[in-house]
Amino acid sequence: MQYRTLGKTGVDVSALGFGCMRLPTVEGTDKIDEQEAIRIIRLGIDNGVNYLDTAFFYHNGESERLVGKAIKDGYREKTYVATKLPLGEVKCEEDVERIFAEQLKKLDIDYIDFYLLHAVNNDSWDNKVVKFNVLPKIEKLIAEGKIRHFGFSFHDDLDVFKKVIDAYDGFEFCQIQFNYIDTDYQAGIEGLEYAASKGLGVIVMEPLLGGKLAAPHEKITSVLGDSRTPVEWALDFVWNRAEVGMLLSGMGTEKMVTENIGYADKSAPDMLSAEELDILRKAKSAFDELTAVNCTGCEYCMPCPFGVEIPKVFAAYNNITTGGRRLVKEIMPDIEYVAGRCEKCGACVKACPQHINIPETLRKVVNQF
Repeated sequence: MQYRTLGKTGVDVSALGFGCMRLPTVEGTDKIDEQEAIRIIRLGIDNGVNYLDTAFFYHNGESERLVGKAIKDGYREKTYVATKLPLGEVKCEEDVERIFAEQLKKLDIDYIDFYLLHAVNNDSWDNKVVKFNVLPKIEKLIAEGKIRHFGFSFHDDLDVFKKVIDAYDGFEFCQIQFNYIDTDYQAGIEGLEYAASKGLGVIVMEPLLGGKLAAPHEKITSVLGDSRTPVEWALDFVWNRAEVGMLLSGMGTEKMVTENIGYADKSAPDMLSAEELDILRKAKSAFDELTAVNCTGCEYCMPCPFGVEIPKVFAAYNNITTGGRRLVKEIMPDIEYVAGRCEKCGACVKACPQHINIPETLRKVVNQF
């Protein structure tokens, strides 16, 4: 395993962090397969992974509890635990400490190594963080020794990213979406460089764009060639940036864990040649031409109160650029009826990290079919 110093924190973190949003589940259910999840998390730690990333909402609120179990038996001392304050649940000042206490209880630990404001955007910054004096509450928890390092995860435009960084000098690190497709989306390369220039450690999420870059369309694989696997290409693109302290991978199988550890062990800043970076630029162009909806399948929009299976609809619909209407209907025969359940309540729009106008896109799907 390779390690990098995470900005102002001064902590050496593994190049690969274990994302606990897509843990293995019991077949046919959305319930975590606890025995298998604990086994693969510990496999990662045994092979040098020293950062576990979870959050209040992951796996219907059960991810934090599972992580707490995984770090028993001496594993707490071998790894850092990161979780996040769900800003959407903060309705008053008192909620900050109430939610934090609940998270400590679920994790069954005395302090959290890395604590983040979750999915910061312009609205949540102004109407949650500022309005409810969240930062002084966090500072109190830091002073009490309950939080070791403080940062934020981000989903909004570059200007908002800079605004948040410049508004508060207590942030030590940030977490952004970054991959060879999203170079100019959200924070992007400019945001990555800006954060690093301010001394913030940068953690990258969605290096595989919700898994889309793990098994891309043949038009993309033909550009990439066979010198690396598609996963290795994507991860190496992120590790190539010296500003990146660590990337997170949501790993749900032993195969994912062992392969990603192997890739991480070979990682280094500036590992890609100019020719290899050009290959990735061409792969991005091919990807952009194929993508109808920029949905990563994170399921933040779910559950829909009207029963629309939003990520499944978009996953099926994205095949329209390569296989046409016939292929989409083969994948989801009733797509127009499922999409047509949308009542345009807008709850999904507020939750979507990609800022997709979901009701409008669902209407487009209905009209197409």
